[in-house]
Amino acid sequence: MNTTPTDIKLHKKSKSLELTFVDGNFELRAEYLRVHSPSAEVRGHGIGQETLQVKKRFVGISNIEIVGNYALKISFDDGHSSGLYTWSHLHDLSHNEQRYWQLYLDKLAAAGESRDSGLIGLG
Repeated sequence: MNTTPTDIKLHKKSKSLELTFVDGNFELRAEYLRVHSPSAEVRGHGIGQETLQVKKRFVGISNIEIVGNYALKISFDDGHSSGLYTWSHLHDLSHNEQRYWQLYLDKLAAAGESRDSGLIGLG
């Protein structure tokens, strides 16, 4: 299946990225994309080396840039901009959002961490 999006729209006000694929239209929140970044900073360099992302509830997307014919570079307003979101990764995140989000919330709870920074409106 072709996982290249047919349309990409950044919604800065609602802090989301709208992606259209041949098999559906999805709107992914910046926080969800940020905590599932494909960067080494987040994923580590191997299984078990992941870094749980905390206090990202209010993060926004400052910029998006298409990289070649295979990925999107997303820059977040908390300064994170490493990691390329391949089309297949974005397709997977779109189709499995509920499951991946619940797994993330479970990991936060198990670690005694929070999505909140303690500052209203700031990431």
